[in-house]
Amino acid sequence: MSEKLGKRERLKLPRINPPIRDPEERIADFREVYLEYDAEAAIQEASRCVECKNPPCERACPLHNHIRDWLILTAQGKFLEAAALSQSLSNMPEVCGRICPQDRLCEEACIVGAKNQPVAIGAIERFINEYAFRELGGIPMPQVAPSTGKQVAIVGAGPAGLACAEELRKMGHSVTVFEALPTPGGLLVYGIPGFKLEKRVVERRIEYLKKLGIEFICHVKVGQDLSLQDLFDQGFHAIFLGTGAQRPKNPKLPGMEFKGVHEALPFLIRNNLDEEELPPGMGRDDLRGRKVAVFGGGDTAMDCLRTSVRLQASKVVCVYRRDEENMPGSRQEVKRAKEEGVEFHFLTTPVRFSGDEEGHVRKVECLKMRLGEPDQSGRQSPIPIEGSHFEFEADFIILAFGFEGDPVPNEDGKLKLTKWGTYEVDEGKMTSWRGVFAGGDGVRGADLLVTALKDGRDAAVGIDRYLRSV
Repeated sequence: MSEKLGKRERLKLPRINPPIRDPEERIADFREVYLEYDAEAAIQEASRCVECKNPPCERACPLHNHIRDWLILTAQGKFLEAAALSQSLSNMPEVCGRICPQDRLCEEACIVGAKNQPVAIGAIERFINEYAFRELGGIPMPQVAPSTGKQVAIVGAGPAGLACAEELRKMGHSVTVFEALPTPGGLLVYGIPGFKLEKRVVERRIEYLKKLGIEFICHVKVGQDLSLQDLFDQGFHAIFLGTGAQRPKNPKLPGMEFKGVHEALPFLIRNNLDEEELPPGMGRDDLRGRKVAVFGGGDTAMDCLRTSVRLQASKVVCVYRRDEENMPGSRQEVKRAKEEGVEFHFLTTPVRFSGDEEGHVRKVECLKMRLGEPDQSGRQSPIPIEGSHFEFEADFIILAFGFEGDPVPNEDGKLKLTKWGTYEVDEGKMTSWRGVFAGGDGVRGADLLVTALKDGRDAAVGIDRYLRSV
């Protein structure tokens, strides 16, 4: 179609949104909400790309993926070639297509979106890669360089660690990934619900990495079961820290000690996995008939809200201190949550939790807010409105205020940390401890899948350079 229509005509073509399951159907299970394009729809939607000379979508993508070129290939029906190109700069394009906030990255930058809806880049990325997996019977094995004899330890099997491991293995290094939890994947498995990313998608990627020759050792917490020095003593020549940012940033509010006040990540872990996949002592929550309140406005808060709906809570409310326009999470996630029955209380902040004589939380006292001048990040600061206190009933509270760095224990002060508990690194991702590198949320603070992948890839380049110099 792109060969038949000029740029102006393509700018007017209506967007073909990816298929989506009906809210009444999807809240009854944890299967993915979005469905795949068929081939015809993918071709038509990709044909809306106007083939910019300096594609803003690629500049907006942290990986600078070849978006324009694989959209052109998709429009020509060359799906395998398009998938191969998307995989050349991304270690998990099939995952990015599902969970990247395209509405804040590539699609927001799309020129077509100036007067029309932007090209559905994420849905096309998902389609071409799933098509390739089906046609090729799996992920094609890349060429691996001859062995260098060097061994690298990856601490943490999340996106940054997995991307770093893959790139290093292709460079010819021996790679071992240490993971504290029972299964590799990090937040892709333990933090992101199946209605956004089914576990089979991550499992398929892990199996590919194992075939590539990467070793996984789970149930081992570096910093507790092994120290970084232990890893060096075992013969590893370099270490990459992909430990993430999982320490909650919770305010200290009266009543947080009541039963029924929960942190977001443990809630997501225990309610989005089968019993055998959970860490010891964890089990699903029974929310039938419960009144749930989630505090926070990011994607983690949306995940908690939508999970609560699927656990059959009688009422699910989101409380956020800014307005909807200033929410940090994906606009599409907010829209999906509303479709599924979630109520939103904007410009509202909690003041205290109150409970009954048995120590169970029963009510939340809140304060209304207004937006004032922008803070240091450029966002408008919320200001309390005097005398605007009010209460509402809630017997299950989830705190999703965000996360800080969760570094490994600092052995003899060798690792310099920021005031946020994240690792200080140089341009090559090396920390202050020679031979120890870091990336992802453990350096940036809680961020995106795609930035974690970029850091893992960049760190692999830095590690390879280091190993060839020692």
